[in-house]
Amino acid sequence: MAHKTTHVVLPQAHLAEIDALVGERTRSAFLSEVAAREVRRRRLLEILNRDAPVWDPADHPDIEEAGGAAAWVRKMRREADKASRRRLRPKRG
Repeated sequence: MAHKTTHVVLPQAHLAEIDALVGERTRSAFLSEVAAREVRRRRLLEILNRDAPVWDPADHPDIEEAGGAAAWVRKMRREADKASRRRLRPKRG
């Protein structure tokens, strides 16, 4: 990912706390991580606060074809169990 230098003004007390936690030399990485996390959080909240439902059953016909959500989950679990048993089966030869 490309980087760009920017000027950010923070209260001195915040800066001292950040430096105490992560050190002066990793301050930018810490602030970048915190900013990315907050952007993801706010985008999620934006989606969750929309009037339109997040889930549209029309986008998931496989669930209806399986007989509903509970049946679909049972099917997925059976398939996962079969795959696990195949992987755990002792090899012959």
